[in-house]
Amino acid sequence: MKRLTIVDVAKHAGVSKGTVSAVINAKNSVKPETRNRILEVMKELNFRPKGVARNLKNGNQDKSIGIIIKDLNYPFYTSIATGVRDYANSKGYSVIVTSSENNHESEKKLSHLFSSKDIKGTIIAPIVEGSAEIEHLFKLKMINYPFVLLEDVKGIQANVVAIDNLRAIKKAVKYLIDNGHTKIVHFAGPPQSSHTQERIEGFRHAFSERTLVFRKDMIISVGSQYEESFSKTIEYFKNKGKEDYPTAIVCFNDQQALAVMTALRELNIRVPDDISIVGNDDIYYAQIYPVPLTTIKAPKREIGRKAAEILIRNIESFILLPPERIVLETELIIRESTRVLNSQ
Repeated sequence: MKRLTIVDVAKHAGVSKGTVSAVINAKNSVKPETRNRILEVMKELNFRPKGVARNLKNGNQDKSIGIIIKDLNYPFYTSIATGVRDYANSKGYSVIVTSSENNHESEKKLSHLFSSKDIKGTIIAPIVEGSAEIEHLFKLKMINYPFVLLEDVKGIQANVVAIDNLRAIKKAVKYLIDNGHTKIVHFAGPPQSSHTQERIEGFRHAFSERTLVFRKDMIISVGSQYEESFSKTIEYFKNKGKEDYPTAIVCFNDQQALAVMTALRELNIRVPDDISIVGNDDIYYAQIYPVPLTTIKAPKREIGRKAAEILIRNIESFILLPPERIVLETELIIRESTRVLNSQ
């Protein structure tokens, strides 16, 4: 197959080669209507700029993919990156691991860097907090750059690999209810995150399948980062009497759970004697927390492996493939941070 060049794109779009080059390099010198026409032509022709062109016939050429995680210090993401690496290496690809450090601008710059260099495709744990924009993801789609998301992003039809968050949280809450807990709250993550919304839905569904009544005040927005979770936990409990304490807290993730446990210790609230704690992710040090953590085990390496499989399949395809969405199951791991309140 003859490889398309920017000359072909320019001819189809009725513009100069320099104008196409300016669009590819995200310069502001091109009128929006012209830019959109060029991007549409790229999509129709399945054209990929030279920096991301597939030249797989050259066996001596280095092949690499990228992964943009949110936090290099959080083992959940490093375990996913390990799964990506293991599969990619088996297919002859190197993996470049970077971190947006939970900063949307960093994610945007890294995705542009990867797509403009000879990185064949990218796996992204997207930033969805605050006023994060998704224009950079639209641009990746428009230039047919292969990428896989580790979370659904509203408005983007893309390859996604995730866990069944609704079912996971529902399982954890039903476990608590069945063991005598009636005053349960959910410390939720970032409001814009699809993971947050799915976990809230799972929490609500658990109550609908038992005899207890769900109330909106059972959902407390705490965030996912350690410092924010710690301070908001202190704030939540500071004006409550002991009789108003929940008997159990279901946390957004294990990092939040650690912050909650640390805050409770500072408040002289005992885990699990006073309050049971459930985490989410089962990162490798969850079992060595001050109190070993009951948590939802996500198949982290499998997430990475599946994402790499989809990405490389798209990279090596000479036709545009339809988006894939893979949802993986979880397992509830019972440890010492939860206790049974009934004798049944």
